[in-house]
Amino acid sequence: MLAIRADLVDEIVAHARRDFPLEACGQLVGPDSGEHPERYVPMTNADGIESDFAFAPAEDIRLERALDAAGERRMLVVHSHTRVPRRPMTDSGLPEAYPSVKDIAQMEWTPDQHWLIVALATADARPEIRSFHLAGDAVVEDELAVVESYMFAHTGSDDVPDRS
Repeated sequence: MLAIRADLVDEIVAHARRDFPLEACGQLVGPDSGEHPERYVPMTNADGIESDFAFAPAEDIRLERALDAAGERRMLVVHSHTRVPRRPMTDSGLPEAYPSVKDIAQMEWTPDQHWLIVALATADARPEIRSFHLAGDAVVEDELAVVESYMFAHTGSDDVPDRS
């Protein structure tokens, strides 16, 4: 299960709303040895269009250097979808939190990375939030839990603090 703190999800959704109708993008990052993202880094969509995103190259390089210096790593690529899906889905005509054809091609460059997608039909619409990764050639949806804290990730009488 992929757990993400609620405050990080709130930051991501706020960024997606601010950049609407453009696709917002960023990275969830955390410690090299950790299992959970600890902070959200909003990034500039260098494409500047509603149907696609690309990290600004200079900004991406600066982030990589900062992560290396801090002992952190990229854990999830984050972006929003604001347009109708690029694959046959429902007839709703609403954007969907599912990787586009281009997203999937980019996922192949970093097959161990998870991709969090926030779909917004309007800037104030209720977001659909889902996460995916590649398993071989297949796009697999992650079981996603939005949690208040990483301290306790399971439920029940045997709860113990996570080691993160």
